[in-house]
Amino acid sequence: MIQLEQPPSHQIKLPPVVRRKSQFKGLFIAIVIVSAWVISLSILLSLDISKLKFWMLLPVILWQTFLYTGLFITSHDAMHGVVFPQNAKINHFIGTLTLSLYGLLPYQKLLKKHWLHHHNPASQLDPDFHNGKHQNFFAWYFHFMKGYWSWGQIIALTIIYNFGKYILHIPTDNLTYFWVLPSLLSSLQLFYFGTFLPHSEPMGGYVQPHCAKTISRPIWWSFMTCYHFGYHEEHHQYPNICWWQLPEIYKAK
Repeated sequence: MIQLEQPPSHQIKLPPVVRRKSQFKGLFIAIVIVSAWVISLSILLSLDISKLKFWMLLPVILWQTFLYTGLFITSHDAMHGVVFPQNAKINHFIGTLTLSLYGLLPYQKLLKKHWLHHHNPASQLDPDFHNGKHQNFFAWYFHFMKGYWSWGQIIALTIIYNFGKYILHIPTDNLTYFWVLPSLLSSLQLFYFGTFLPHSEPMGGYVQPHCAKTISRPIWWSFMTCYHFGYHEEHHQYPNICWWQLPEIYKAK
């Protein structure tokens, strides 16, 4: 069984508002996100888009990108043991499933790296940090992605792409617009709102111990940008809180 290496802040007493939640809500939300992604992708891959212009497809691409981001956020919550804390096997199964759907990412590898990030934010031991050499957005992004992608994953995804194209006869444009492009855009979205903005060093230097700052936005926009991950200081302070509870933590502080 995968063991979670919770940092000391895991023991911090939570505000009462976040302790009166249904024990099945996290699992229910995870199922909704996975189901929405599967249904949406299935419909879009079978859609005849030959007569549509790209600008007409853009809202649909952004919608699918949003669902891809939801898959990763769900796997992230599973790494913190909060998708279904009553059963660790189910919790980690959900995390493994959502990362596989997202891009064949290895759950156990990301789990270990993520807790290294929480234990050592913005340090040389942090696998998500720019290491002092790749501080601008694109350099940091490519340095970040290099640590999580492998040739094995790329080859496997290429095989799946060609299987869909030549065996299942899914149109190339559909595969590109609704499977490839949203996953790439989602990685940019997750990196920008979940790593670059909250962990870039502020003018006065990092505030210990979390080295993270909150990007305050209206609740609806916070949800749309990255499932409330702008409340990043709150996430590091209370890593055992679900993404959908972070606004309550922010308001309660």
